[in-house]
Amino acid sequence: MNKLELIAALKNEANISKSEAAEVVRIFFDSMSDALAQGERVEIRGLCSFFVKEYKSYVGRNPKTGDKVVIEPKKLPFFKCGKELKERVNAEES
Repeated sequence: MNKLELIAALKNEANISKSEAAEVVRIFFDSMSDALAQGERVEIRGLCSFFVKEYKSYVGRNPKTGDKVVIEPKKLPFFKCGKELKERVNAEES
């Protein structure tokens, strides 16, 4: 499912216009992105959680040349699946 499919599903389920559904989806994702950018954890009970992991600087290697390269510290967003979602996905396979 992509963003447009999500908007269409929301439009049909909530019986609202496409522009209203698009605005709801935009607000939802913008709010999540803003929270993560501020270092907050986003948790949607029963579905998943998103959090930011911080990595320290380290020395890596360029895979083509083998030269040592200093990797700058960075932050990356992570997704962790919730228990109920895991169970639902596994039930769908059976």
